[in-house]
Amino acid sequence: MLQEVAGIRIPDTQLAKDAADILREHGDNLLWNHSNRVFLFGAVNVRKTKQHYDLELLYVSALFHDLGLTKKFNSPDLRFEVDGANAARSFLQQYQIPDESIRLVWDAIALHTTPGVAEHKEPEVALLFSGVGLDVMGDGFEQFPADYREEIIKAFPRNNFKRDIIPAFYEGFKHKPETTFGNMKEDIVKHFRPNYKNKNFCDCILHSPWTE
Repeated sequence: MLQEVAGIRIPDTQLAKDAADILREHGDNLLWNHSNRVFLFGAVNVRKTKQHYDLELLYVSALFHDLGLTKKFNSPDLRFEVDGANAARSFLQQYQIPDESIRLVWDAIALHTTPGVAEHKEPEVALLFSGVGLDVMGDGFEQFPADYREEIIKAFPRNNFKRDIIPAFYEGFKHKPETTFGNMKEDIVKHFRPNYKNKNFCDCILHSPWTE
């Protein structure tokens, strides 16, 4: 395990090591490298604001944020973000972590695909969101220090990430496309199934059981 990348210390507590082992066991190299880049991007980003945050909680959030895509933690009917958040909560509860810290991690994971909300919450939540946005869509690419960016990618390579992440997302929720209603992952379903239609919000209102 690397000890430091881009000036960020990789957490090496037993909790952090155990979290890394879970991702290694149930994820793959795509999720491993992506999750670590997300952590590092978020941790570097906080230097701009100098906010106080918990490095270990951010690390665990990053490692678990896409575990809901894996067979081990994928439910039949919940959003994959919630599956990952629930897995992180169960994991942290084994270590007598304070409830407030567990809630932060749960929120960070559950909201990591929810723009307009996550970035306005606590630092751990906002930092995970920013790290995901940078790695997946390049949000803030030009503002991120190029030398740190290259060091992070060298440590955790992208390896055709743009090509592979979309089908990886789809594999995680193709059996429950209805869970993408109202969130950006609906675009993933439509990428593979162009004729797919989720329920429509206006129809939900107009066809509700209310008489007026």
